[in-house]
Parts: sequence; structure tokens; C-alpha cells
Amino acid sequence: MASGPREIVTPFRPIPLDVPDGMKPNEFFNSTENLNDLVHNNGLLVNPENLLMYRKALGHSTTFDTSIIYNTSQSILNPLGRPVRRTQVPEPVKNVWNRMNQIIIEFMLELYPDPDEALVLAGEASLDATWPLTSPGVPSIRMLHNHFMVFSKAQLRAAPLADPDNPNLTDGGQHSLFQSYMRAVYRAFFASLDLQILRLVDDESSQIELTGYPQGLPSWEIQGGLEQLKSIFFWREYDVILKGFLDFYRCFFSQVSSRNAPMPPEVFFPHQVEDKLLYNNDFLAAAKKVRDHCIQDPKYANAIRWEPAFKQLIYRNDEGKLIVTISQNSIGNAITELLGVVVKRTPDADAYAQAEPALIEKLLAVRKRLIAADLGTGIATDYWGEE
Repeated sequence: MASGPREIVTPFRPIPLDVPDGMKPNEFFNSTENLNDLVHNNGLLVNPENLLMYRKALGHSTTFDTSIIYNTSQSILNPLGRPVRRTQVPEPVKNVWNRMNQIIIEFMLELYPDPDEALVLAGEASLDATWPLTSPGVPSIRMLHNHFMVFSKAQLRAAPLADPDNPNLTDGGQHSLFQSYMRAVYRAFFASLDLQILRLVDDESSQIELTGYPQGLPSWEIQGGLEQLKSIFFWREYDVILKGFLDFYRCFFSQVSSRNAPMPPEVFFPHQVEDKLLYNNDFLAAAKKVRDHCIQDPKYANAIRWEPAFKQLIYRNDEGKLIVTISQNSIGNAITELLGVVVKRTPDADAYAQAEPALIEKLLAVRKRLIAADLGTGIATDYWGEE
């Protein structure tokens, strides 16, 4: 069977929400009113830390699909001021967040133990809150949220190959600026970070054979597998990967913006930034190339994401090992496309109704585990109760 990205069709029930006249949909989706609907029609669990677990109304998968959002819609009314990455979250909230992640990932792996049967992933796709709300690629809900998904590999095998030139297949081997011009610098910088649990692996070990993705991205094996997700030390290293990415991104685009710019304030790893980046000729030459392009091409300059935009995820590879990877999010594509899964979401209430009972049964089962671990209380909707 040919390896390549797959395009699947996922049905959804049309959402009965009217966007007020004069508002763009992504402006409305960031409103408190939309979050209220999310809670009342799709909410599964909430806790005092304002972490909300919900059923994905516009889902990626009907096999298993849920999200947790840090719902700051009523405490921070300015959508541009809301946390959009874990480094902006208070430590007590992050501790609860990590435990919720661990339990849901464990549940997915228990439910789908065979890597030949299911593609399992969990991850965060974050865009910076300094962008205008109307910019292309801005998330529909501008708050930190994680995705938890399972795709049937039988469905993926039966699906047609996606167009490899689809711009949404943003990936290190195709569109990413970092990988195109600074692959060696990027990897050397990550290699300089102090990691004990996460071990850097090659492209072949990280790729899903069916799709051939991810391509060209730095990836790490979680040594010790699922058990490590129960350790705070793993989650600290998971954050080290994110912090390293943020340092690299900020340093690069500060050089693009201003030639010979100083080290950005409040970097996480100043020694590595100075040693591996600010005195690296390849790094600075790439910044010059982008800066010159910006000066000559206003359309290109307008598309630059000056602040960090990324996707970071945990997924299971073909050998059953858990892998961590992170990617520059240069276009605003779905997190699934990092693994070569293009989802075409289609309104089809009847098709969704056929898949809904089994999906809800799984979501309520994992909710029960979260409640038992004192990670929240159930939410009742028209579709399910609070227990």
C-alpha cells in the first residue's frame, strides 16, 4: 500500500448557533456567549481551575474525540489577553491539566491497545494572542486547549491519498521555514537542552508508515512509555521542549525584524540561545533571507507570524512507543495534519447520529475516571447527565 497523507470525511451535526449581524464567525466564537453554548450543549466536565472538557461539536474523528479548554472567557473578557500556551498558565492549573492529560491518554491506549488498529494522539495547537482576530489561521476559540483523538487505521487505509501540495499539510519537510533553512541549527539547539526522559529519535522511528508523517521534525521517544506520563518530571521535560521552541522562534523573528537584534527579554535558556543561535552564521543568514523578502514583498511580510505559533503533540508510533514532536504552525492547519491526516468535516446529521452513541459512551467512561481522580464534576446536557 502506498504511503502518503490521507483525506477522510468526518460528519458533524450542524451547530444551531446564529452569528449576530456584523460579526465574523471567528469573532463570535471567542465570545462568552459561544463558550456558554459550548458548556451547555457539549460540556462533559468542569473543575474549579476553569478547565472544561467537552465533546467536539465540529469533530475530527467519530472514533474518539474530545478537548479540554482553559475557559477564561468570563474572567478575561479581552480575547487577546487570554492564555494560549501552557507557559502562561498558573502552576496549580497546569498540575491539574497534566493529570487530566495523563488519564485521558491512558484511557485511549487501553481502549485501543493495537498500534495497527488505531492512530492515537493528544496535543496542543496554539497561536499567539497578539494577532488580530480576523487574521487567517486564528483559532475559533482563542484559549489554550488540548485535543485527544483516535483514528481508525482501517478508515485511513481505505481513504484516498490527500494532495501532498495541500497547504494545510504544513510540515517540517515541506513548508516549515525552520526545517527548510535551519534544520541543523534547529536540531542542535534542541540537543543542547537537558532532557533525561525524552530521547531524540530519527525520522524513520517517528513516522507513521501509513501516512509518511511527520516529516523532518525533531521528535523524542518517551522512555518508559505510559508510566512516565504519571510523573511530574515528564511534564516538566514536555514543557522544556515547548520553552526551547519559544526561545528559538522569538530569537529568529527578532533577527528577522531587526538586524543584529539583542537577545529577547525573558528567554528560558539564555546560555543556549547565545551559544547556539546568536553566533551561528546559518541562523543569522536565514534571518537575513526572510528579512530581505519581507522588505520586498508586502504580502509575504503580512503573512509572517511574528510571535510563536506551534503544534506540540504526543502520539503512538507504529512500534507502540509514545513520541513527542513539535512544529512551527506557519499556516494554521489542524493538528491532525502534522501526522498526515487531512479531515474534511461535512454537515451530515444522520451519519453523525449513527456514530454518536458509541462516541458518547467512551467520553462518559473517561469522564468517570476524571471525576474519581477528583479532577472535576460532571456537566449535564440534553444528551447526557452529570454522573
